[in-house]
Amino acid sequence: MTIPNNAVEAANTRIYIDPGHGGSDPGASANGLQEKDVTLDIALKTRDILNEQYSGHTIKLSRTSDVTKSLDTRTNEANNWGANFFVSIHINSGGATGYESYTWNGNYDNKERTNAIRNTIHNETVDQTGFTDRGKKQSNLHVLRESSAPAILTENGFIDNTTDADKLKNDADLEEIAQGHADGIARALGLPAK
Repeated sequence: MTIPNNAVEAANTRIYIDPGHGGSDPGASANGLQEKDVTLDIALKTRDILNEQYSGHTIKLSRTSDVTKSLDTRTNEANNWGANFFVSIHINSGGATGYESYTWNGNYDNKERTNAIRNTIHNETVDQTGFTDRGKKQSNLHVLRESSAPAILTENGFIDNTTDADKLKNDADLEEIAQGHADGIARALGLPAK
């Protein structure tokens, strides 16, 4: 499956946005926050910004509320829908600070394209948020490995770092994270501005 490289081809770009965790799986918790709530907020904001500021795409979210959804269900849904791009949004934990992003560490046909898309989104998000850049990484994660489309996973700050957590509690900061994701996705996938 190829990603359109220009606005003419982009007319039907299908973007699958996956807010990590949800329902009975809260993800990481600290500083009065649960990862599942913050990822959903960022994902909904990213969807809204893409729809308000760009054209040439359709968006599907793995969830739009606090529901439990398996990793298999998420990737199967995206693959069956014919997604052109998959982004899974997460919040980190472990006491450090900053932003990092992942692509699958395996060998696959669209690896170069996937990394190029990720690099654009990564740089936009770091620029928009001022998060410490923890780097562009690779890992053997289900959503990255099992997605037919180019797939990335973003880790947006550390929930157990008080400075990052304060950002994740602030609506304006969440808007910046979402704007970085949206602008990066639009640039990487060639979506025209409205």
